[in-house]
Amino acid sequence: MRVAFRPLPVCLTAVLLAAAPPAGAQETETQRAAARDVVARMAAVQRSLDVPRLVATLTAPNAARDAVVARAATLMRSDLLALSDDICRTPEVGYKEHKSVEKLAAKLRSHGFDVQVGAAGLDTAFVARWNGLAGGPTLGLIVEYDALRGTKGDFHGDQHCAQGPVGIAAAVAIKEHLAGARVPGTVVVYGTPAEELMDPSAKVVMHRAGVFNGADIILRTHSGLNTNRPAPGFGTCCLNIDGVRYTFSGAPAHQMTAWNGRNALTAVNLLFGNIDAVRSNIRPEARIQGYITEGGAAPNVVPDLAVAEFYIRYPDEVYLKTVREFVDNAAKAAALATGTKVKIDNYGSLRDGISVATLAEVGFAYQKQFGAGKVIDEPGKPQGFEESGSVSRDIPGFGFSGYTSDGQYHTYEMDADNYTAVGHNGFTIQAQAMTALLFDFATRADYRAAVKREFDGTRALFGEYIAALEKTYTNPVVPEPK
Repeated sequence: MRVAFRPLPVCLTAVLLAAAPPAGAQETETQRAAARDVVARMAAVQRSLDVPRLVATLTAPNAARDAVVARAATLMRSDLLALSDDICRTPEVGYKEHKSVEKLAAKLRSHGFDVQVGAAGLDTAFVARWNGLAGGPTLGLIVEYDALRGTKGDFHGDQHCAQGPVGIAAAVAIKEHLAGARVPGTVVVYGTPAEELMDPSAKVVMHRAGVFNGADIILRTHSGLNTNRPAPGFGTCCLNIDGVRYTFSGAPAHQMTAWNGRNALTAVNLLFGNIDAVRSNIRPEARIQGYITEGGAAPNVVPDLAVAEFYIRYPDEVYLKTVREFVDNAAKAAALATGTKVKIDNYGSLRDGISVATLAEVGFAYQKQFGAGKVIDEPGKPQGFEESGSVSRDIPGFGFSGYTSDGQYHTYEMDADNYTAVGHNGFTIQAQAMTALLFDFATRADYRAAVKREFDGTRALFGEYIAALEKTYTNPVVPEPK
């Protein structure tokens, strides 16, 4: 059955209004003040598209869409929730998710997808593709499946084990509709490992290898303590991050004659002290988080090797450079003071992505329509649909965040909710909302054009946004002592 085409009420001329930017735009007052003109122009693009009217038009009763959504719910309840439970019970950490990938790949193949494991040279990355009639959009879905590392063993305290089944339900339901109604389009499921690791960031590696090339939209789901969506703009879920490893090299000696050695563990401890000493000179939005991974082998031997790993975070990539300089200098000073040497290895980075209202508002409305719980009506901070920032700067998308747990993120309580009604109901609603959004994007060329217009317009402003921040974050001039 073909779907009737009705043009969306889209105004083609953007009117740049001098109104203040929306409160949810960007993350800090400094960002909003520095980029006020950029934020106002982004808001003007959204107003020109009349996003509220677009949402009302798309989410109105539609028998064809509702049938596809119902199919996704049936798939979840028939066997995909059981698959989610199975993956949850056998947690595998990043780059070791072999059993999880086997299970997801087998399910996708059973529904007619061609699955290739080992994408971009990563053993547990995969691409599952179904090619329909030519001439339609390529609909992408990112699924994750890595577990958390815990002191009591690996566990799914972030509910990544459910993402694959949710994505498969939506992929299969929309694929069956495209085939049955003879609507042009391609469906691709991207299996992206190791979301919790940055050494390396799998999505960055896959993006650089061209794995996501050709996608017109990418959707993703994630666990949630409530149901929400981001404001449009530039941002990331967990701040811009540099993942940095500081390796200190010393010289061994007997601890009774420690002066014959150089203590690398003392250098690491001094690194932490140096960071604490300069915190008052760093903007309060920064987060500097580290732990010691190596610190010696025996109490009677001076440690000649010590290693600390850090996530250095800030809401934007511009001031992050200043924070990173403070921490690097703290490490160099620690080495100098202790007579050791330090190697600094920046092993990973996460950066701002782009969020667009044309996808976020429609997806959020569908979650509410299908019964999502604990709804937060005000948009949150802007954030791309995936944490690396690289993919969501180049391809429009949306990450569904719906109520799936009463526990906190990265906890055993959230892991327990993988199997409860809270988790199962939330996962099913996410599959339904994702399917509905894919249906609209696949069947309405005018909607695709609106998404593209907002995304392209926002992306074009990113350079100006960075330039505005660079003018704002000025460091003091420190004179040479007299």
